[in-house]
Amino acid sequence: MQQLKVCELFAGVGGFRLGLENTKHYKVVWSNQWEPSTKRQHASWVYEARFGAKNHSNNNIETVKTQDIPDHDILVGGFPCQDYSVATSLKNSKGLIGKKGVLWWSIHRILSEKKNKPKYLFLENVDRLLKSPSNQRGRDFSVMLRSLSDLGYAVEWRVINAAEYGMPQRRRRVFFLAYLKDTDICKNLQKTNPAEWILKQGTFCDAFPVGGSTQNLVEFDLEEDLVKLSKNFNKEQGLSPFLNTGMCIDGKVATLKTVPAYSGKGTVLSNILKKGPVPSQYYIDGNDLPKWQYLKGQKKEIRRTSSGFQYNYSEGGMVFPDALDQPSRTIITGEGGKSPSRFKHVVQTSKGLRRLLPVELERLNMFPDDHTQLEGISDAKRAFFMGNALVVGIVEKLGDALFQKISELEKQLQS
Repeated sequence: MQQLKVCELFAGVGGFRLGLENTKHYKVVWSNQWEPSTKRQHASWVYEARFGAKNHSNNNIETVKTQDIPDHDILVGGFPCQDYSVATSLKNSKGLIGKKGVLWWSIHRILSEKKNKPKYLFLENVDRLLKSPSNQRGRDFSVMLRSLSDLGYAVEWRVINAAEYGMPQRRRRVFFLAYLKDTDICKNLQKTNPAEWILKQGTFCDAFPVGGSTQNLVEFDLEEDLVKLSKNFNKEQGLSPFLNTGMCIDGKVATLKTVPAYSGKGTVLSNILKKGPVPSQYYIDGNDLPKWQYLKGQKKEIRRTSSGFQYNYSEGGMVFPDALDQPSRTIITGEGGKSPSRFKHVVQTSKGLRRLLPVELERLNMFPDDHTQLEGISDAKRAFFMGNALVVGIVEKLGDALFQKISELEKQLQS
């Protein structure tokens, strides 16, 4: 089977591309990266430095015409988590509009307007997508699933914590794969019992096996009218009905809570630490240590708002310094910079307490060493990139499993 052609949206510094192209089964034919709030497009600079400027767009995806995006087999991207509510367009009562600047609707527009729709989608988001917004838990995900159903895609999803499959970071994200109706995978999925697909036959369990489920399968239908779905989904404000694993075909949802099954080797924080000298600015100044200890520590105190309102504040303590014999905590975008912080990683070394280097943050996301090192890019910006990035190893394993499943079904039909 030939390589699959990839369109990579919201590309960042290229985590999806690295993972997919590592398998040798995929080739990115067009990519887009645009940071809306800044003139200096740092992530796009890194992307172009590593992969070349050819077929890479550094324009706002909302302004890119669908006809300017080449046809592709698979569309991938880690799109921002926003409010996905819909409303009836004033100009066209049958039309649907999302909130301005909500980038899910750019994916939707491309899929709607493409004459040759991509056969596969491979998308990523924070796991809170399954339970947002707080006043209608699960509404945003229901809107996405229903709109993908309307465009002719069946979807399967899984929340994956990279560390539970031997990777170096406890990073939990929801990944979803979608298959256009005329694909062999979709036909196969439609013929298979939902629980059987989710637990044994699906693409996700090929890449990331599960050891069964902790509860019975939950099934429900999504309202066909997107506006009504957006207004009414889970209005009783209970828990989200979407569990950590599931599928949706023609607006029919089947979902389970699965548990990971992994018996291989694990990677811990000490495995990724750089050997050799570390710049002095990464070591914590003794004068700053009390501030670090306070921010990381347990708190029960009375605080006041700027208007003078008094309230009780409490939060639990964190392990300080970070445990070297465990996978790392999740990297966040504020990881860079010297200032004391509750969330930055700090490790104990023979020379004292220090923060993590950019190359170590890259390793936690399984990027190549110094992937983000470029003239004009600060260490704090490199840390920001990794706070936004995904774990390359997950993309690689899922990409490989998807390609193998497509190939196997193709062979079965030919024999």
